[in-house]
Amino acid sequence: MSDGSDATNADGARRVSDSSDDGPVLAADGRPLKQSLQRALRRQKLRALGLIAPLLIFILVTFIAPIADMLFRSVENQIVSDTLPQTVQTLADWDPDSGELPGQEVFRDFYFDLAVAAQRKKHTQLGTRLNYELTGVSSLFRRSGRRIDDIGEVYMDQFEDLNAAWGEEMTWARLMGSEDWLQEQEAWNADAAAADEADRDFDRPLPAFEFGADVRAELPRTAAVFDEFAHYMRTDNQESVMEDEPWEVAYAALYEDLMANPDAAAAFSGENATILSEAADAVPKFQAVDYKAAILETEEGWSDPQVWATIQTFSPDYTTGYFLNAVDLQMTPDGIQAQPRDQQIYVLLFKRTLFMSLMIMGSCVVLGYPIAYLLSNLPLRESNMLMILVLLPFWTSLLVRTSAWKVLLQQQGVINDLLVWLGLVADDSRLVMINNQFGTIVAMTHILLPFMILPLYSVMKTIPPSYVRAAKSLGATNWTAFWRVYFPQSVPGIGAGCILVFILSIGYYITPELVGGTTGTFISNRIAYHISSSLNWGLAAALGSILLAVVLLLYWVYDKIVGIDNVSLG
Repeated sequence: MSDGSDATNADGARRVSDSSDDGPVLAADGRPLKQSLQRALRRQKLRALGLIAPLLIFILVTFIAPIADMLFRSVENQIVSDTLPQTVQTLADWDPDSGELPGQEVFRDFYFDLAVAAQRKKHTQLGTRLNYELTGVSSLFRRSGRRIDDIGEVYMDQFEDLNAAWGEEMTWARLMGSEDWLQEQEAWNADAAAADEADRDFDRPLPAFEFGADVRAELPRTAAVFDEFAHYMRTDNQESVMEDEPWEVAYAALYEDLMANPDAAAAFSGENATILSEAADAVPKFQAVDYKAAILETEEGWSDPQVWATIQTFSPDYTTGYFLNAVDLQMTPDGIQAQPRDQQIYVLLFKRTLFMSLMIMGSCVVLGYPIAYLLSNLPLRESNMLMILVLLPFWTSLLVRTSAWKVLLQQQGVINDLLVWLGLVADDSRLVMINNQFGTIVAMTHILLPFMILPLYSVMKTIPPSYVRAAKSLGATNWTAFWRVYFPQSVPGIGAGCILVFILSIGYYITPELVGGTTGTFISNRIAYHISSSLNWGLAAALGSILLAVVLLLYWVYDKIVGIDNVSLG
């Protein structure tokens, strides 16, 4: 065996020697050694990436993506331009400082935008968005949406009086749709009817609507309205445009197109050309609608230039308005201004949140350090028993613990009754310890105290007792040995506990909501309110972004002063 092994080694050495003389060093498989090493290293990196890929995906989906979405929502403002596209374009040339209302063209485009939005139930969302900036706009949009169809009915009645065919769904379908779409839609209708007669399920989707060749060019405003109508029928109602008459605004759009292009019928053929030619000859005699007067008649609130100035100001797709509101400022047509004094609350809440979080963190350090020191220096059996008591709050519901503090701290609660019984407090001068900052600090200190004790205990457990004994043997007092030897080694645990408690407390909102009242709530309570109640997600996202920035800033300051490398969990 040894002879064969020696021969093999000699042969391998000979190949290496020969390759080194004539070219690159070869591996056992005949490939260049450098290439083989790179390939092995690449495989090792891919294997490591595969091992951590689930964690990376989890962090991306549950942490990075929500933060990115929050940052986007804090500046996103596309609802105005998406709901009122034509109005935004024509309103851009209006001067809000003139003190006059926009011109007829703006009101005309606004009618078409609002009529389509009302049919698609988007006008209320737009009103809610603008109501954040100007009170009363939400109800203005809501009431106008209910009456906006009256304008289109004026034209609808005149078209139907001219020719009853304008009131039939097929007339519009043949006029607006392409031949291919008409054939495909009729085939779909036949198959659906056959399936219905045979009592069979029919789940084939409706054919997507397609315009005829010259419709968009000859009847642009009508095509835009009908496109919205067709999309709404297909996606929301799951029906074809052949099954329902178009919205009233389509008749107003057709009137505008025929007035602007009387020769539009020349691009059509057959019945479409005949009915369009007849309408083009008749529309100059129609009763025209003054859009400005009609809209002002529906709601007199549109006569306020401030409403139009607000629409113009918030027409861009992105805005800093949410961030300005988050720091008690507001974007107005006249520029950035301070909020009214009675509405300036967010800066106060940010200051209160930071102050109370620091107070909670400090109280946890003061209470948690002696407990952790005791646990780390007791015998294992006794420390384990006490550790169960430290962990016991984790086994109790957060709401139960918070509600218990309401019972303890209220004026007729256990603590006040005890103080009155001891004679320390008069019965008519009971202490107010709930629904204020004191109640929030006490309740949250109790809830977050274990998050301070556990890091401290884990670090203190690693400090050798011999260090303190050695200091004492060299003449140090108990205090000197503790302060000069033991305490510096426990600083990493203090740092870890402070970060945990501070980060958790700054984002708490359940406990402050229950025991904080009006003076003990955090900024997180307003964020939760805007998300769940007022539905002002943009402002909530801006508040959350600022809170995130503040936390990162404080984290950076902590790293510069203390050093994040000194943080340890033991």
